Amino acid sequence: QVQLVESGGGLVQAGGSLRLSCAASGRTFSSAAMGWLRQAPGKAREVVAAISRTGGSTFYANSVKGRFTVSRDNAKNTVYLQMNSLKPEDTAVYYCAADYSGRYDVPTQGVSYNYWGQGTQVTVSS
Repeated sequence: QVQLVESGGGLVQAGGSLRLSCAASGRTFSSAAMGWLRQAPGKAREVVAAISRTGGSTFYANSVKGRFTVSRDNAKNTVYLQMNSLKPEDTAVYYCAADYSGRYDVPTQGVSYNYWGQGTQVTVSS
């Protein structure tokens, strides 16, 4: 059974930074493409960033491109999301997710992921 545990969320002022971490266990971490998704109140869940199994390929949503950076450390079974220049519209619950199917190098759709963390709240004040 795969377990994903996020940490690093919190309250930050606009323009600030946060770093989210997601620790994985239960299956070989390097076999999973990983993603960070978010869901704001009243909005659909969206993939904001994703990274391939080796870390060689990444994807970013247009809304975060140039501000967020996804990375992974396969030796530590951990994926990260560095968030800079945060905006109030980045406020959401952020989820870490894993895709072990092998269908996509970098899954860009939420339905591609088959394991999810519990989420961590990120609140950006104006």
